[in-house]
Amino acid sequence: MSYAVIRTGGKQYRVSEGVTLTVEKLTGNVGDNVEFSEVLLKGDGPDLQVGAPLVDGARVSGIILRQGRGEKILVYKKKRRKNYRRRQGHRQHETTVRVTGIA
Repeated sequence: MSYAVIRTGGKQYRVSEGVTLTVEKLTGNVGDNVEFSEVLLKGDGPDLQVGAPLVDGARVSGIILRQGRGEKILVYKKKRRKNYRRRQGHRQHETTVRVTGIA
């Protein structure tokens, strides 16, 4: 089974064909094809290619399943004995992608 380690949105993901993953927002609409060119490692059974830092000519392709926003996180700020309290919410934009091929 072939797999690859890709870098997108400042994070690294281990992917294989058919895997669905949620990454930071990518440009495109639902149903569009995307291609990840930053492949750090590519493996196929006993064969392993490690990039320095990227594997030359390696590409991972996928299809966008969903554009949306993640769970809300709450950010608190407080200074003791100063009657200073702040609460702020945040929802990160994210894209759900299904990997269709590793080349």
